[in-house]
Amino acid sequence: MEWLIFGIIILLTVISVPIAFGLSITTVIFLLWKGTAPLSVVPLNLFSGASSFPLLAIPLFILAGGLMETSGISLRLVNLANSLVGFVRGGLAMVTVVATMIQSEISGSSVADAAAIGNVVIPAMEKRGYPRALSAAIVSNAASAAILIPPSIPMIIYAWMAEVSVAKLFLAGFLPGFIAGGCMMALSYYYARKYQLPMEQKFSLRQVGTTTVQAFWALLIPIVIWGGIFLGIATATEVAALAVIAALIIGAFIYRELPARAITRILRDTTGQTGVIMLIVASSAVLGWFLTSEQVPQKLARMILETTSNKYLILFFLNIFFFIAGMFLHSAAAIILVVPIVMPLIRQIGVDPIHFGIIVTINLGVGQQTPPVATVLFTTAAIARVPFWEVFKTSWPYTAVLALVTLLVTYIPWISLGVVDLVKW
Repeated sequence: MEWLIFGIIILLTVISVPIAFGLSITTVIFLLWKGTAPLSVVPLNLFSGASSFPLLAIPLFILAGGLMETSGISLRLVNLANSLVGFVRGGLAMVTVVATMIQSEISGSSVADAAAIGNVVIPAMEKRGYPRALSAAIVSNAASAAILIPPSIPMIIYAWMAEVSVAKLFLAGFLPGFIAGGCMMALSYYYARKYQLPMEQKFSLRQVGTTTVQAFWALLIPIVIWGGIFLGIATATEVAALAVIAALIIGAFIYRELPARAITRILRDTTGQTGVIMLIVASSAVLGWFLTSEQVPQKLARMILETTSNKYLILFFLNIFFFIAGMFLHSAAAIILVVPIVMPLIRQIGVDPIHFGIIVTINLGVGQQTPPVATVLFTTAAIARVPFWEVFKTSWPYTAVLALVTLLVTYIPWISLGVVDLVKW
């Protein structure tokens, strides 16, 4: 029955049924077939699945990202990154990676990062002789790698599902995120040599100082986020609200590049993105309840353990499982659907839930680059005005590098847990 459930979900996804509806439809079909519970459990679980306080951080971080994109904050971050790494051949590609990493410390969304940075750097890269498909591929994969840099919306959802500390999970993502970003920059340098791409400017401490001053207020936002979390002043949700207030004040009153009419559009876009994510969250909660009631997690754990008891082999299987899930499901849906199923197995084989959360997050980042869903890659292809499959053909070496980083993080737990263990909790 378990495989039939996943088969129906995949079939509905392939025929373009919205994933949130597909999850609910699948649950209703099996409730009617099994007759084990009344249909009234569906609306009850829809409500309870989306009414958790930590999930309020999701729309708030999306709103903060939208305010940044419009108010000139993202542009100043790009200029700062350009002064730091623009002196290297292919520097604009590396600027893209660095700026995306900084941007991700505020928005928490790979799609938001790709849109905010892509709209700034892709036209500039085209003017400097970068192939459009390559520009889109760099932005897309940098945004997916930046999903590891907190605050990350998938991390927030995972922490809620696995009942672990959001702050610890955020901290665990830093080193894997920097490693992934470094690998993106190394591959970009290879392409810069191959295509003889230009350097942007000579390195100048004076220019670094100037752009740092110009980006000073923008850099305060991640300081607010991290200071609030690690000083124990506020929860992740409350810090997200502070980030929105900071982005609004900086954009409207300090930089004065956030017109009042743009706020209405930003709120409308935020509402749309939040509605999509939260509907997926609610629908996933319904299906998750049904799978738990049918003891699917226990059956899956038993099936895997009957195949092998080797922890490393089990982690390899789970990597493949989450990679495939990421190909077909939105990251929120994949986490809420799959994490409750596999957590009993993870605890049984002795894997730290924080470490596993980073494994899940980076796997879903790789999944965002692979069809049929590939939300981030579709976003950057649209911004670059390049056919999706052309970008995909150019993008696969970057995605392969991300997959290698995934294996590195999986089998060297210290990469995720080393920094966490250094902090006195």
